[in-house]
Order: sequence, then structure tokens, then C-alpha cells
Amino acid sequence: MKDTIVTLLEGAIDALKHQGVLPDDLQPTIKVDPTKDKAHGDYATNLALMLAKPAAKKPRELADLLVAALPASDAIQKTEIAGPGFINFFAATDAAAQIVAQVLDSGDAFGRSLIGKGEKVQVEFVSANPTGPLHVGHGRGAAIGDCICRLLEATGYDVTREFYYNDAGAQIKNLALSVQARAKGLGPDDPSWPEDGYRGEYIIDVANDYMAGKTVAADDREVTAKADANDLDAIQAFAVAWLRREQDLDLKAFGVEFDVYFLESSLYQDGKVDATVEKLVANGHTYEEDGAMWLRTTDFGDDKDRVMRKREGGYTYFLPDVAYHLNKWQRGFKTVINEQGADHHSTVTRVRAGLQALEVGIPKGWPDYVLHQMVMVTRSGVEVKLSKRAGSYVTVRDLIDEVGRDATRFFLAARRADSQLTFDIDLARSQSNDNPVYYIQYAHARVSSMLRKAEDADQPFNHSVALANLALLDSDQEKAVLNRLARYPEVVENAAKNREPQQVAQYLLDLSGDFHTCYNAVKVMVEDDTLRNTRLALGLATKQVLRNGLDLMGVSAPEEM
Repeated sequence: MKDTIVTLLEGAIDALKHQGVLPDDLQPTIKVDPTKDKAHGDYATNLALMLAKPAAKKPRELADLLVAALPASDAIQKTEIAGPGFINFFAATDAAAQIVAQVLDSGDAFGRSLIGKGEKVQVEFVSANPTGPLHVGHGRGAAIGDCICRLLEATGYDVTREFYYNDAGAQIKNLALSVQARAKGLGPDDPSWPEDGYRGEYIIDVANDYMAGKTVAADDREVTAKADANDLDAIQAFAVAWLRREQDLDLKAFGVEFDVYFLESSLYQDGKVDATVEKLVANGHTYEEDGAMWLRTTDFGDDKDRVMRKREGGYTYFLPDVAYHLNKWQRGFKTVINEQGADHHSTVTRVRAGLQALEVGIPKGWPDYVLHQMVMVTRSGVEVKLSKRAGSYVTVRDLIDEVGRDATRFFLAARRADSQLTFDIDLARSQSNDNPVYYIQYAHARVSSMLRKAEDADQPFNHSVALANLALLDSDQEKAVLNRLARYPEVVENAAKNREPQQVAQYLLDLSGDFHTCYNAVKVMVEDDTLRNTRLALGLATKQVLRNGLDLMGVSAPEEM
């Protein structure tokens, strides 16, 4: 319907150009939006306000001329001019109801598009250090990142999911030292315990498996323990593999999989870090000061220059990040999206500056970033801070065990990434309309229940009868559902474009609300075969769109609840 109205307005503009009312070279962007108040129609445009100046006319006068010049269309029941010059469109009932036929015909493909034209996009997300179980912040990144991938795939992009493992550096050494201490029978209270050692119970499990000579297999490696408490390198290799396997299991339980696992250590082994340094030096963007090597990131918009090589030796984390992103560019990804925690905010400018300093044609502002804020978990209104498994934080597995995968994924992705999130365990577990996951899934299951009732009453749904009589869907409540269904493809497109899965989550809530309201106001199981089948068709279309949207959120669509 929206596309139809845009086409009609384009016809009106052409007519007014021909009449000399509008300049011939005028190429306006036509904006048509759903109305918030159905008393003002189904859609509205501010086109007359936009074009009043080039037309040298008052907006309402131009609105009258635009309406008069609209081509005839059975899709529009009437138009009205409101306020300073808005044009409101009332859709003809039978035309609006055709969305039901479109949804049922398209099925799982409804809302999907090819606007991405197969463009390669890489999305890096989670990228947790293999030093412990995934915490709820990682979980939020996993939910948002995976939903972004699903949205991009639904709009025609060729998506690669990538996990970057920081398997080098001080944190990994602390992990190895912690496991070694446990392997030698020491605990965190022992004076010789590593100063920055890890204290969670999982360290005991790693140490026990290492000393037992066990073999662990992660997605990209298999390591057999040497059972030698003095071999720190062997302990490190085993511990990283053990925790990688645990994180893989956490992610699989969360319904998240990756195409590529990229190791930080490979950047050093393959000489990519050194090559990056050489390029930056050759380009004249570095200098030595106080025994350290600095990069002039201020030349590229940073607030201060950054250290590349520390005084005591060794590179800062910033340098391998630049080498890693250069590698992404060299792999042919012109669009890269990094979904990370807000604590990475300072690295955005730094990495982009480093990439510009390489002078290899990488555009300014590349790559894209989606940064999520922290998550606070509560139970009975009190913050939950500790996990027995991790020792100092709530894990993704804790949440999945408490409330299930569906609620965990939805709650973590249903708000803007840049807003702080309170995860209410009690709400996520509740079977009430206050629980958004329950509310949406119940709408889906409710349609299935309607269809079962029709079968049990020997009144099965008749597809052809329903589609031949869609104009019967003329109540205000039914029109609200029809209009909401029609907006779904645009919601998916906008959510993908803006990397905002919460747009889909909000849409599903709104559609569920419209459907529940309609169900309570309009009786479906009536004696009239034609009317019953038409209303069942509306329910089926709603069920299909709910299922499609829930799939984009990585959430199931149950037939019964």
C-alpha cells in the first residue's frame, strides 16, 4: 500500500510539472508513513509542505492540487488534507486486505528481499577472550550480533560470521598460571597464587582434566593434556582449548554459530603485525618518544597519539587490532560490522586512525561498529552478581538454565544496543502478558489453537473461500492487523539498514497486541463459513509474520503453550 501511494504521488508530481505548477527539474524524495491515529487514515505524507517553496504556493493550496492530480486507484478509498498541508490516505478495505493473500502466498519468504544484491558483509561479534565462561555481556553481544546477521541475510547480503580469539597476551598467561597453581594443589588464598589469577571453579575443572591427561576438542583444535604441572606452555595450550570448547558449547546452546574463528596469535605467526608496523613507519606516521613507539593518530581525528610498542617491549592491543582489520579488508570485505561492548568505545577512533595511516584505500569511518551497553541481572528486584561456575559474574549458561534460550535471546536483543539493560529473571520466567516473549509466542500459538478448533468442529480452513472474500475484513480491529502486517517488510529493511534488531522485537510486540485486541473483539468461530474462513486467513497471515519475525530474533514459534 505504501508503494502504491508513492507511485500515485509520483504521478501527481509529473502532472503538476506538465501544468507548470512544479519545476521540471524537481526530484523530491517522497516520504509516506503510517498514521498513528486511524481517524487520520492509514498513511500520510508531508509532500505538500516539502514542495510549497519551489511551487511558490501555500502548503494547503499545493496539497489540494496534488490530490486533484492523483491518478485514479481502486486501492484508495479517500484522501483528506489535514493541518498545515498533510495529505492523509484511507486505504480501500479490499485493497488493504490483499496483504493477507500476499503473506500466505509468500510464506517464510514474506519480508525477505534482495536489496543487498549478494554484497559480502563480515560481522564480528562475541570475540571473548578464552579465559572463562561467557558472561551476560558476551550474551548480549551474541544475541545482537546474530540477529544482525539474520537481518542482513534476510535482505540479500552474503554474511560471514566471525569470532576473533585473543589467544595471546597477559590474560592468557594469567590463565595458564592459574591452572598451573590449581594443578599443584594451590588455592586463591595461598600467598603464591598469581596476583591477577582467575578464581572461578572452572579453573579447578581445567586443572583436573589437564592432570588426568584428557583430550579436548574445540571447533578448530584438539589438544591432549601432558599432565605435567611444570610445563606452562602445555598448560596454556590445553586451557585455551578447554575454554574454547566451553564457549563453543555455550554459543551452541544459545543458537549461535560462526563461519570463521580467527586467532590473534596467527597475526604474529604470519608476520602480519610486523608488516603493519613496517607500513606505518614507512608512511611516516610514527615516532619514538620515552623509549616507546607512537602512532600519530591525532592526524586522523584521535584526541591524542597512541603507543604502538611499549617501552618495555611488546605491542599494545591496538596494533594487532589494526593488523586484523587490514586482513579483513584484504579478504574483500567492503562492509565490516563489529558488535562489541561499550568498553571498546575508545578503540573505534584508534583502529580507524591506524587503518587510515596505512594508506591502502580503506574509506574513512570503516569499519562500522555496534556497541552494546552493560547488562544488570536482577531477581526479586535485587541485582544478581555472582555465579558459582565463573566466580565473579553471571554467565550466559546461568541465564539459559534459569529462563530458557528464547527468553534469554529476546530480552538481550530487544532493546537498543546503546541503552543499559536490566534483565529481570522473574519477568523472563513468567507466563503473563507482561513478559514480551510469552505475549508474542502466545499470539502465534493462539492462531494454531483456532485452526485446531476449526478442524475439531469439522470446519477446516478453506483457503480459496477465504482469499475470495478478504473485503469482509472491515472492522477497525481487523484493519489495524492488516496495516501492521503490511509494514513488516519495511521494518525488516530498516532494521537491517540500521543494525537494530530491537525494531523487529518492537514490531512483533505491536503485531501481537493488535492481534490479541482483534481476537477479543471479533469472533472468529462463527457459523457463516465465508466469514469464518476469512477471519481464519487473517489469523494465519498473522501467525506467518510472527514466525518470520521470531526467526530473525532466533526465537522459536510454538504451536501450543
